Amino acid sequence: MLLLRQFRMEWKLYARDRVALFWTFAFPILMLAGFGTIFRQGSKPTLTLVVAGPAAPELLAALADTPVKPLVLAPAEAQARWKRGDTAVQLEAGRLRVNTYLAAQGQMAAQVVQQANLALQVGRAGLAPRFLPVSMESPGSGHASNYAAFLLPGLLGMNLLSMGLFSVGMVNVSYREKGKFRRLAVTPLPKWVFLAAQILHRLTVTFLQAAAMLLVGHFGFGITNQGSYVLLTLVLALGAACFMAMGFALSGFAKTSEGYAAISNAFFFPMMLLSGVYFTLDSAPRWMQQAVVALPLSPYLKALRAVFNDGAGLDGHGAGLAIVAAWTAACFLVAVKKFNWA
Repeated sequence: MLLLRQFRMEWKLYARDRVALFWTFAFPILMLAGFGTIFRQGSKPTLTLVVAGPAAPELLAALADTPVKPLVLAPAEAQARWKRGDTAVQLEAGRLRVNTYLAAQGQMAAQVVQQANLALQVGRAGLAPRFLPVSMESPGSGHASNYAAFLLPGLLGMNLLSMGLFSVGMVNVSYREKGKFRRLAVTPLPKWVFLAAQILHRLTVTFLQAAAMLLVGHFGFGITNQGSYVLLTLVLALGAACFMAMGFALSGFAKTSEGYAAISNAFFFPMMLLSGVYFTLDSAPRWMQQAVVALPLSPYLKALRAVFNDGAGLDGHGAGLAIVAAWTAACFLVAVKKFNWA
């Protein structure tokens, strides 16, 4: 069968490229292992408060049950640490200093210290402070044990995006640039067989890559799919279709690999940075949070995390998946119109 033979040929050509194999399989796993280990404590981060000189024992005791861990240093040593930029927040002479360059973690720690200080003052006044109970939950009432559980679906989505834009789009531009398509046009091999084999090859790479990451997540960090594997497979297939169609579509606008690199990166980097692959956009301006939803990766990751992390269905993600489907259809139509063998 011609399709099977061409499919095997695509795999042989792909297996010879050690760099492509590394970036496809090893690099995402290294990212997951690295970030998952660094932020292993996940929902219970440890924040360091540098205390310059002696501090009230009552305040230090009040921080014992909080994520803030005091580090008491001599004033000179604390000042040296501050000047090196190693300190996010420092308590000295009854005031807090927050490092501008580490404002996110510094302000979080400062707020906890302020609450502990206010609780002490209320206690000295003879009153018993009452705090609202806090529970760490995902939107589907699941519980992610660490940051890796948030990161893994993000990396799955980013890998699909990379596969579509670079393994599909870049390869097609390279083939056209080197004249491989023109030579293919005069061979007995039907064009549809060549394209179908490329698509099938990328799909198998996508699912093997996803399986490898799921195994690493399970055995390395105790992360398991909380939802239906059928739904997870369907969502992964939709993402693969969307981003492969995008790669085919963008390849029609470039005649050289350099030109395609500029075009594809204009799509890749905004989606990678703003779609919630590594972090959420909670602190971003409201208009940016709303605008990024128009890009397919952002609603796609929300649906993927709903299935994987929360065990939810897709009922509440109809609008987001409709955006992904619209991008898929639009890119497919552009790809059909712009694709050529010359």
